[in-house]
Amino acid sequence: MAYASKPRSQRLWYRTLQNIHLWVGLILCLPLVLLGITGSILVVEDEIRGLSGDTPAQAMADGPLQPVSAILAAARAAAPAGTQPGFLILPEEPGRPAVVRLVAARNGERGGERGGAPQGGPPQGPMGTLSIDPVSLAVVGDANPAQASAGFLRTVHILHGNLLIRDRSGREIVGWLGVAMLVLGVSGLVLWWPRPGRWKAAFTVKSGARGVRLHRDLHGAVGIWSLAVFIVVTFSGVYLAFPQSLGAGVSSVLPARDLRATVTVQPVKGATPIDVDRAVVLARKALPGAELRSVSPPARPDQAYRIGLAAVGQAHGAPTATVFVDPWTARVAEVRDPATYSAGETVMAWQRPLHAGEGLGPLWKWAVFLSGVLPPLFAVTGTWMWWLKRKARRAKDAERTAALATAG
Repeated sequence: MAYASKPRSQRLWYRTLQNIHLWVGLILCLPLVLLGITGSILVVEDEIRGLSGDTPAQAMADGPLQPVSAILAAARAAAPAGTQPGFLILPEEPGRPAVVRLVAARNGERGGERGGAPQGGPPQGPMGTLSIDPVSLAVVGDANPAQASAGFLRTVHILHGNLLIRDRSGREIVGWLGVAMLVLGVSGLVLWWPRPGRWKAAFTVKSGARGVRLHRDLHGAVGIWSLAVFIVVTFSGVYLAFPQSLGAGVSSVLPARDLRATVTVQPVKGATPIDVDRAVVLARKALPGAELRSVSPPARPDQAYRIGLAAVGQAHGAPTATVFVDPWTARVAEVRDPATYSAGETVMAWQRPLHAGEGLGPLWKWAVFLSGVLPPLFAVTGTWMWWLKRKARRAKDAERTAALATAG
């Protein structure tokens, strides 16, 4: 944001804040612009897929949806060698495909519904997706995850999530860049804060402004009008990068459970675990009237089915309820319903939807989109202000030196 005019007696802390705001912005402007632009692209990912023809062109079959077990079986049959279904997302409206995220199969082979990780190891990362017609069970679109991962949007996802750095350090770097964005936002607000009688002018760009004044007005006015969305989206991004640290911080103020944790169950020797359809029935009974949104089969014998359900009419992307079903005892092990969340749990559950522009309707979605395309404006106006002021100072220094030389 723009630097507010201050008297010569401005204090040391204010000068320090100016320098922090300036040099953090100058040094990190390129990666911050990259994060902003890629974030905006991901907010409108569905629209881009539609324009590019990357969404299934064929019409979905009419009729009732097939059982979850049948959809997973169709995905398992179509999955490339070494992969298997790991997470199923059901369509929220008729005429849309079910999306199955693929993970590495156990022992390098395709596994069953209970698979999702190598035996004895942690769950593996996503290895592509499949789109399945939930009525006809036909595979829709390209079933090759290797090709899908090489696409433009896949690259944008990786850039935004970890700057193409595949290990954990990439996500941490993105998180610290988010911290830098928060520093810029908060320091910018302090530097923008107008003197008495200047409030109206601080929210606008002066007509006919040029040079430093134009860039300063643009930097400050656009910054203050977008600040609230900018701070919310940036904080949520930092939370997603450091969920344990910030989650612990939130919980220390507003007590909350770790909603990311799975539920551990005790395998029963000699028993046969229930299938996924039975687990879905039990989950529906736990939350009558709710709509099935997702199913995550257990990755290990000591894990429960994780079944997502949403209230009828719930906005797309808003936090859904999660029902954990013990496959060995055929009982609901735990229900996590947003309607019963504590304040801290509500705050944490909303971080991902807020960051993705979901859950609050189209107005919020486009506000988040705009917050991502504004960093280039801040980078240009901030850099240009610095350059023009630097150029003016050098000109004055040159004049002063010439005057001294003439006087001598």
